[in-house]
Amino acid sequence: MSGMSGATGVSGATGRPGVTGPAVAVIGGGIAGLAAAFFLRDSGAAVTVLEGSPRLGGKLAVTEVAGIPVDAGAEALLARRPEGTDLIAAVGLAGELVRPGTTSAGIWTRGAIRPLPRRQVMGVPADLDELARSGILSPEGTARARADLELPVTPRDGDVPVAEHVGARFGRELVERLVDPLLGGVYAGRSDRLSFEATLGGLAAASRRHRSLSQAAASLLPPPASEQERPAPPVFTTLAAGLGTLPAAVAAASGATVRTGATVRELGRTAEGWHLVVGSAHAPERLAADAVILALPARPASRLLAGVPGAAAAAAALSEIEYASIAIVTLAYPDAAFPSPPTGSGYLVPAVDGRAVKAVTLSTVKWPHLRSAGAGMHLVRCSVGRVGEEALLQRDDAELAALAAADFAAASGVTGRPADVRVTRWGGALPQYDVGHLDRVARIRAAVAGLPGLAVCGAAYDGVGIPACIATAREAAARVLAHLGSVRALGPA
Repeated sequence: MSGMSGATGVSGATGRPGVTGPAVAVIGGGIAGLAAAFFLRDSGAAVTVLEGSPRLGGKLAVTEVAGIPVDAGAEALLARRPEGTDLIAAVGLAGELVRPGTTSAGIWTRGAIRPLPRRQVMGVPADLDELARSGILSPEGTARARADLELPVTPRDGDVPVAEHVGARFGRELVERLVDPLLGGVYAGRSDRLSFEATLGGLAAASRRHRSLSQAAASLLPPPASEQERPAPPVFTTLAAGLGTLPAAVAAASGATVRTGATVRELGRTAEGWHLVVGSAHAPERLAADAVILALPARPASRLLAGVPGAAAAAAALSEIEYASIAIVTLAYPDAAFPSPPTGSGYLVPAVDGRAVKAVTLSTVKWPHLRSAGAGMHLVRCSVGRVGEEALLQRDDAELAALAAADFAAASGVTGRPADVRVTRWGGALPQYDVGHLDRVARIRAAVAGLPGLAVCGAAYDGVGIPACIATAREAAARVLAHLGSVRALGPA
């Protein structure tokens, strides 16, 4: 690659001595960007990851509470999707994977913590008798939910909100007390806005083959435990030292040059590839690259693409994706604070019940290795914030911690003040897959396809979980490799 006048290649300080191949810039050092760099490790390219913040990892981070290292961001990944565990194995951490001690969760509603039905898909029940036994719904709500088995097919013309379609089948109470809490836990969103096709794609497809939505949900689940020859593997897993340790391991294994505090402020095309402007307006650094991967949230990606010829459609669609902010409040309590030893992995709280906390994880119960690390202490992780709750998150750390502790005490009966507290704020953390999301993503990818040497990845596209982000990273790396291969095949002009 011959750099533009006054620019240096992004690989000038490569972590891979002797690499003189094409230069690839990965903008964003969250797990998606780092995974993309990792997937390019054997390509011969000189890869540089540019992260604007002072640290790598995005929403993966470990902090200490009561002397115990614990995740302050994402704390588990889906074990049934291979992308996450495969990457963990590839960077040498397979031996650090641990299983949950329990997956038994609840819903705190109607005055009690009630068991979360096991046979459900994001709150859509596959077993209406199990739902009735849980007590989550009132008798009237349970009766309305059973109507799903008798109702004719609910027509669906294009994408619709989750609440609209699920509510038509089961009634509003089930949406409010079961579906909304589960969606809120994943997306920090609301079911009357979130896309049925984007957030429940498997169920949306199955619903076209079944009159009953409950039967559609059942078709997606393994047989009940009593009918299985062997126990089902756990749904979730994590790393013993915390998922927040994964980014550093991926960065090291990638062999890429990694720069933090390197905000990319401008992106443009050149006759030979791409140019980037990094740093402040007072001291800009100009870099050149043969290919670029945007591993950023939607809004900053939109701003970078806004001035790129041919990228207007992608920039416009990216700007339409909203984000929700959340806070994680981790509380540490001595054993004596509990009226009885805590059980279960935690519980969700419906927004309709008016509580500040939307979800609680009993971390030292769910993950026994944390219990071993902190003798005599239990860690409780409280999630605060849904889309539209910005005013709640404007409260200071002490007030948020007090709200979380009060909610947990009301649910659990715990007494006394927590021995330690940590509040971690994640501004603009979770993209909202609102109605029309799949169309927006299609428009983004169609526009990007017309820009040689550009690819996108991250949580804004096909799923907010770690495996989904890694899958988009692999696709982005493959797109860049295909471009570089075609450039090499053409040879010099």
